[in-house]
Amino acid sequence: MKRIIIITILFFQYLFIARAQEIQVKAGFDSARIYIGDQIKFTVTVEKPQNLSLSLPAFKDTLTKNIEILKGPVPDSAILGNGRVRIRHEYLVTSFDTGFYQVSPVYAEIRTESGIKRYYSDYSWLEVMRVKISPPDTASAIFDIIDPGKVPLTASEIIPWILIMLAIAGALWLIFRLIKRFKKEKHGELKPVITEPAHVIAFRELEKLRDEKLWQRGEVKPYYSRLTEIIRQYIMNRYSVPALEMTTIETLNALLNNGIKEDESYRKLRTILTGGDLVKFAKYQPEPSENELHFEYAWDYVKSTIPAIQPEVVETKPADVKEEAI
Repeated sequence: MKRIIIITILFFQYLFIARAQEIQVKAGFDSARIYIGDQIKFTVTVEKPQNLSLSLPAFKDTLTKNIEILKGPVPDSAILGNGRVRIRHEYLVTSFDTGFYQVSPVYAEIRTESGIKRYYSDYSWLEVMRVKISPPDTASAIFDIIDPGKVPLTASEIIPWILIMLAIAGALWLIFRLIKRFKKEKHGELKPVITEPAHVIAFRELEKLRDEKLWQRGEVKPYYSRLTEIIRQYIMNRYSVPALEMTTIETLNALLNNGIKEDESYRKLRTILTGGDLVKFAKYQPEPSENELHFEYAWDYVKSTIPAIQPEVVETKPADVKEEAI
């Protein structure tokens, strides 16, 4: 009986030791499906004995063709107990091409006296789907691209921008002082400054774009680049929103923050900007009717947002006229 107990204890000790020496490699995405432009995490996990040293290759730029790496690897580790440890490498990835993609197994390797031994994960799969689009004759021909995921900023990323902004603010203050001093010293009559209304500029540029017939000649991407540039310039002139320097989401949110209502004009603007993003960044090929629809939306948006009272000639006071003290 005693011998049986000893054999049983030795057997379980052997299983425990074998389990402690086991190496497991896993890899996979957070989800099996995403839309074009969406962001998702790809995680590589290794469980191994704590005293065992092994190497885990790091991906750069892409996981495989058409799956781009935005950030990573971000390493993490945790002690599991029983002399084992878990190591994780996390990547933030995206894709701008539809399809069903297969990522080859990820391996961890260890050097032994007999050579290099590798431990592999399973294959990983990801399906990238096209954003569904409603018929061109509906009120909104194109749906929004899914908002990108939020990546937390670090202090090392924020501090340089703060320093740059302070330097720019100082330079602008100095330029303002110099211009103010220059105006005081300058004599003579100044000519009146005529400010051209924002909608006049936009209509003129839209007419030029229509006469150029870009998309009719197969130049679809230049057509949408020019169309969205005209609308963004109009927004900057009309609402003082720097739309040329903002993304589509930032521009739309800035207009809402300025008191613009989410009405029919706003929805047409959203369709124009998101449609341009699909053509420029997601390689979307619109139908001819969609090209005409986006132009009509642009024209209607400018027309519906013309201010009731237009600015007139702004005259400046002659610099050589001196006021007498009373």
